Amino acid sequence: MKLLIHGRNLDVTPALRDYTETKLDRAIHNFGDLVKEADVHLSVARNPRVPQQTAEVTVFANGTVIRAQERSENLYASIDLVASKLARQLRRYKDRHSDHHHSHGHKASETPTTEAVLDNEAVVESLLDGKEVQLPSPGVRRKYFAMPPMTLEQARQQLDLIDHDFYVFRDSDSGELQVIYRRNHGGYGVIEARG
Repeated sequence: MKLLIHGRNLDVTPALRDYTETKLDRAIHNFGDLVKEADVHLSVARNPRVPQQTAEVTVFANGTVIRAQERSENLYASIDLVASKLARQLRRYKDRHSDHHHSHGHKASETPTTEAVLDNEAVVESLLDGKEVQLPSPGVRRKYFAMPPMTLEQARQQLDLIDHDFYVFRDSDSGELQVIYRRNHGGYGVIEARG
């Protein structure tokens, strides 16, 4: 497994790196066949009045993004909490994934072919053709993700795995971008563009 550890407002010491690797290895040990890469961000709040130390882990498991984040007053405690949360999420993902493969009438998801990957790269190159690269304004963080078409149920399951309040996805029926979100009083909502 490839493990990347980044520090924000702190130096990642060898002791901190070893502790993080040990905890994540234990959390991911039973799911080693699923997890190919993990990205860890450790951060300390700049404001000394706010003793917030955060550990955020993003795991890439068979094309699915699983994210966990925890905050506490102690960075080592945050690492412990995020490792436990990640293990629970991976267990839930594996249980759902194995349930779908054993049921009848469901087809296993296919890995994109080399042609599909090359087509995606050609699309990205055509989108950037003739445009200059510009840095975003301060305070704006951009993320780019592949958005394979999925059903509403698949999007809801992905929302449960990433530990966010919302998830943007491309609907498999209409091909349109939609947003599924958690409602404050329980349940989910979907935002769709009007045609």
